[in-house]
Amino acid sequence: MAHRVFVTRELPGDGFANLLTDAAVDVDVWPLDAPPSREAFGERVRGVDGLICLITDRVDASVLDAAGPQLRVVSAMAVGVDNIDVAECTSRGIAVGNTPGVLTETTADIAWALILAAGRRIVEAAEYVKGGEWRTWSPTQLAGVDVHGATLGVVGFGAIGQAVARRAQGFGMRVLYWNRTPKSVEAAELGAEQRSFEDVLAESDFVSINVALTDETHGLIDASALSRMKSSATLVNTARGPIVDEAALVDALRDGQIAAAGLDVTAVEPLPMDSPLLTMPNVVVLPHIGSASLATRCKMADMAVANLRAGLAGGPLPNSVVG
Repeated sequence: MAHRVFVTRELPGDGFANLLTDAAVDVDVWPLDAPPSREAFGERVRGVDGLICLITDRVDASVLDAAGPQLRVVSAMAVGVDNIDVAECTSRGIAVGNTPGVLTETTADIAWALILAAGRRIVEAAEYVKGGEWRTWSPTQLAGVDVHGATLGVVGFGAIGQAVARRAQGFGMRVLYWNRTPKSVEAAELGAEQRSFEDVLAESDFVSINVALTDETHGLIDASALSRMKSSATLVNTARGPIVDEAALVDALRDGQIAAAGLDVTAVEPLPMDSPLLTMPNVVVLPHIGSASLATRCKMADMAVANLRAGLAGGPLPNSVVG
């Protein structure tokens, strides 16, 4: 009998294409761009042996109950698995997989795109031209801040944080970092200096958020943290939205506590159109495209399918998350 599998969106890549034509697997794919509702999710997972999900899909006890005891594997097309109750899956003997490593460099590219866009007011300047406001050249017109020679603070010095720091070498930047565990060898190779969380915020011209979302990091960048930053500083977040207290960020930007922000992630996604962040010229908001190069997304999908196949076969996952 074929293994039943639910995939919460159509995926790119050869791995997924091959999965669809595999007679040993009965694949149900959610047909819409928007994620399934909770009700629809519960209905579609009923009786499945495997699940491939995205970061938009909350996999908790209610979903696992709806699926039933035959569910063997939950495979996330993502590095972060904060949308999955990993402990609950583990307690039920359900393997959980993710797609680490492959999106490191692509996400670091986006962090740098935001550093440059927010620091040099790129989006604001482009809109200035499109709006017909460009009539002459003047000495201070749309003047931003220098990136070269500035100080970059990296909050979270894992693979992506290190990739962000590596790119800073080309700009002659001083790099400071904070991490919950020591990274002395990696830091030495990159010329990065370890500091306390408070000192990284206080000394940096650009602060890049690269920690995973956990109970400890939820709201890490709150009003107190923002108050420690320079008034000329830019905050960049390519990790997860809830790491930053969005209301506090709005206040900090309005009050001139910090100068600008570049966000690839927000607390609620999509960001509501009535969010004050969308009215601020010193904020660049992207729709969570950190890993969105076609090559990287295909590799992620291939890894997710590989995890799924291994879980269905009852073997170890190539990339397993331990609960």
